[in-house]
Formats: sequence, C-alpha cells, structure tokens
Amino acid sequence: MVAGGAVLGLALTACGDDGDDGDSDNGAGSDETSSSTEEAALTNSECGGNASSADAFYAGGILPLTGSLAFLGPPEIAGVGLAVSDINAAGGVNGVDACHNILDSGDANDLSVARQSARELVGKKPSVVVGAASSSVSLGFVDTLTEAQITQISPANTAAELSGYSDYYFRTAPEDSVQGSALGSLIAQDGHQKIAFLVFNDAYGTGLRDFIQASYEGAGGQVVYGGKGEGQEFPPGQTTFSSEVTSALATNPDAIVILAFDETGAIVPELAAQGWDMSKIYMTDGNTSDWSEDFDPGTLEGAKGTIPGADASDDFKTRVSDWSAEFEGAPLDDYSYAAESYDATILAALAAAKGGSNESTVVQENLLAVSGASGGTDCASYEECLALLEDGEEIAYQGPSGIGPLNENHDPSSAFIGIYQYSNENKPELVDSVEGVS
Repeated sequence: MVAGGAVLGLALTACGDDGDDGDSDNGAGSDETSSSTEEAALTNSECGGNASSADAFYAGGILPLTGSLAFLGPPEIAGVGLAVSDINAAGGVNGVDACHNILDSGDANDLSVARQSARELVGKKPSVVVGAASSSVSLGFVDTLTEAQITQISPANTAAELSGYSDYYFRTAPEDSVQGSALGSLIAQDGHQKIAFLVFNDAYGTGLRDFIQASYEGAGGQVVYGGKGEGQEFPPGQTTFSSEVTSALATNPDAIVILAFDETGAIVPELAAQGWDMSKIYMTDGNTSDWSEDFDPGTLEGAKGTIPGADASDDFKTRVSDWSAEFEGAPLDDYSYAAESYDATILAALAAAKGGSNESTVVQENLLAVSGASGGTDCASYEECLALLEDGEEIAYQGPSGIGPLNENHDPSSAFIGIYQYSNENKPELVDSVEGVS
C-alpha cells in the first residue's frame, strides 16, 4: 500500500532525585548512583547551573511535565536519563561527562510554557534538545532553536508538516503517513466499511486524520463524519462531547476513530452512554494509553490503537523503569517513546563524538552519518559504537526503537507501528506490529 508517501509492509508479526542546579555549579552537576542493576550502575547526572556544551555533553529536554500529554513525560524523561547514564558509564563524550536538563513543554493550549523553556535552553548552549512530544508544541518553538543553531530531536513528533522542516530539526518517531497508513489498513482489514472521526483541530489530529482517511478510502472504505474538509473538528481542550457523538452516530458508522489527547477521557464515556459498541473504537499514539484508572472495567475491551515504535526488549524496559524508579520516584507503567528518547540522546552523543566537539552545530553535521545514512558497521550501544568511531570506522547505530537510518528529511527511513488491543482492565496490549517505510 502506498499512502501519503509511505509504503507499508503489510505482513503482521507479533511482536530523582533532583541534583543541585545552583549557579555555582559547573559541568555535569550532581551525579547520583544506584547499584540496583546487574549491568553498569545507573546514574542521574543533572546539568549544573553554569554547564554548557563547552564543558559537558549537554542534553536539554523540552518534555511534557504538565498538560494533556503529561502521561508521556515519565517514559521520555527516563529514556533521556538512562541514555546519559549509559554514555557516562562508557566514558562520556569527547573527554567530558554527559548531563541532562529537562524542562516543561506544557501543551498546545499554552505555548508560552514551551517557548520559555526553549529560550532558557538557548542560553545554556546545549549540545542537543530532546523534545517536544506534541507536534504542535514543537512548531511553537522549533524556529527559536533553529535560529540559535541548536539541534532538536523529537522522540514523538509525527506531523508531516515537520518533515524536512529545518536543518536543525530531526526526529526518531516516524511521520504520520506511516502510522496513518497502518491504521487505515487495519480498520479496512477488520471489515469496517464506514467510519467516523472524532478529531480535534490540532496539527497532529488533522494531519494524522488525513493520512488515515487516504489509506482507508484507498482500501474502499467510506468516511461518513469528521473527514477532511467537512469542518467537524472540535477545539483542543473541549470537555463535553454530547453533540459531536450524537452527530457522528447519526451517520451510522461501523467504527469510530478518536484522535485526541486528554479529551478522550470525556469522549469515551459519552460514546458508552449513547450505546456505542466500544470494541469498534480505534485510537492512535496520542491516546492509546492505560485508562484503567479512568474507566470502569471492560469499558474499552476490544478497542484498538496504534503507537509508533518497536516493542523494546524486556532488558531495556527493565533498565529504563529502574532508572525512573530510582531517580523519578516511581517505575514506569507506560513505555511510549522511552526508546525513541533514549535513541535521540545516544545518536546526538555519537554525532558529537564523531565530530570531536560537543557543540550543537557539530552534532547537527554528523547526526545523519551515525544513524547509518551513509552506511557503516552496525552497532547497538553507545559503548560499542564509540569504539568503532575511535577506530576510524563509519557506524550505523541500531537502538531499541528499531528505526532505520535518518533520511534526507531527517525522519526515520523505516519504523515499526505497534498495534494494540484493550483488555478488560482498559490497558492496551501489543498484538501485532507493522514495519513502514517513509
């Protein structure tokens, strides 16, 4: 299937503690250590108040600590933190330690939060900025980082609008055409002939809707509500959905696709109250999350959703959850974009090592190469890849996210889309995966 520039292989396979950040600190700041793992001890190296890329590999972050995507914050923060821990266990970058400084992105309802974080990080002269989770939020500050020549790598942005956006913008999540093609194909394969969209008017929601619609209609399906150009989107942050659900159900769809963030918490009960068969709901990465604390048991049983990214190994999940438990106060119960955040940080460190400098312009110049865009020897960890670089070899980093080399648009050239089905406990469980090529 070809849709929106993506070609999908349709074969399905199962698949802290805070450091002292006072102004007197320099370099990597505090470094807390845990010996709870069987591998290298986990550490939490937070950037000191005066740290910059001049004396550290400085990994900044603009990630959702608050707002409608706050559920993605813990796995993304842990991904960055674990990567910094592994980088330092292997000797750091260009003779100095790595450190991280995670600031809040908020959400698209108040872009001032992310813009302030971006301005603050620009003043720190970081080696890389990991974030944001939301495409709309990234669009709110990407120009600020680009103008300052600071490399940005999002672990979760999927909007097609960001593909090739600037020389300094990269991502380790596939753009929407890949996920949209996968979900449209899945709905058609499930035998649904008519679908309705409940979609918010956001770059993420409408962009992904358009790719799902193209894929689904290409397979012979019909969109009866909420389609492109119909003007039936709702504004982000809306809290009641009686009118939208009534209108959608009046078109007699076979299935409903919900494209929203926190708004899903109000849409789902309204669908249930109006008698909808909840097993015929489809969602995407913005809301395919654990709803066990929000809905009565069985509410979402049988519903499906998609999340970009390979199912990371149990070893990686254990380590990233252990890092979160030790330094953020709780283990992870959701691993969405943890691997992509980890890989974003590792790729940036390898780019700095290849270029011999931790300055962000050097990271930008070498990022495609270390991802394997120019070929090279496969390697699966920072330590292994660094040894190859020190021997003068070209490398192709193969991280836990399972993405292919970054392409000329700075997107993953290939990526997996996980297909999840909800249990009686309203928790998504991986049932299949599709590899897509962009």
